[in-house]
Amino acid sequence: MITKHLIVGALAGLIAAGTAGDAAAEGRRTNELSKDVAVRHRRLLVKERFEFAPLFESTINGDFQHIIGAGAKLEYHLSDMISFGGIGVFSVALKTKLVDRVMKTLEDNVDNATREPSQAEFEARLNKMPLHGAVYASLTPWYGKLAAFSQAYVAFDFYFQAGLAFAQLDSKCPTNVCSDVNTDMPEADGTPPDMNPNNDPPLNSGGRLGLYLGGGIHVFLNDFIALDLTVRDYAFTDNPSGADFNANLAVTKDDSRFVHHLFFGAGLSVMFPMKVKRTP
Repeated sequence: MITKHLIVGALAGLIAAGTAGDAAAEGRRTNELSKDVAVRHRRLLVKERFEFAPLFESTINGDFQHIIGAGAKLEYHLSDMISFGGIGVFSVALKTKLVDRVMKTLEDNVDNATREPSQAEFEARLNKMPLHGAVYASLTPWYGKLAAFSQAYVAFDFYFQAGLAFAQLDSKCPTNVCSDVNTDMPEADGTPPDMNPNNDPPLNSGGRLGLYLGGGIHVFLNDFIALDLTVRDYAFTDNPSGADFNANLAVTKDDSRFVHHLFFGAGLSVMFPMKVKRTP
């Protein structure tokens, strides 16, 4: 029969055994490795270094224009994980296959009797992005080594970026195409709007500010040179077609919307100073 005294005695015995185990563990002898770093003499490939990276970028989701450009990234790494930087890219625009398919369906000449734009009215509104870039903060949570055929080993790290995007947009619609200067209000003499968006200015030029997100990988070829591969998102208000997007028979600022401009970039990063530091 289990009595109250037996239960109290068993609990006391368990407490005494645990206390004895802790005392034995505290008295266990250890060497200096118990307090040592996980990796000795680890190369600090980015900490307290400037990164300069010539690069090129290309859109991966362009509807009407492929934006292809070249520029540079400059970044300072406060630590292995935290850095701050900026990027600037000058670009040219190439028409996508979608533009070619649309152009084949449009009339050669302007016909105000229809709501369908002519080829000239459609093509003249498309905007370009001659300049874009961002300033950002970057987080590098993971790094390690890659091995190929158990022979070649290279260091790598993954990073994520967030900040402020900027862009300069440009469209030059000639006055013989975009001839209506008052698109959503009566003319000076009281004439009502012509309700024809095809001759309205596209309103898709000028500077833009927005949000920037990015993510990529460094693959270090040696202690100071790395291949830099990145996917970047420059998000800001835009109307790439310059057309009447909301179908109110006039091109106004309301036709602009928040657009994500996705780019893939590749560059060659050079770290300064070129001599790498090491942990103890």
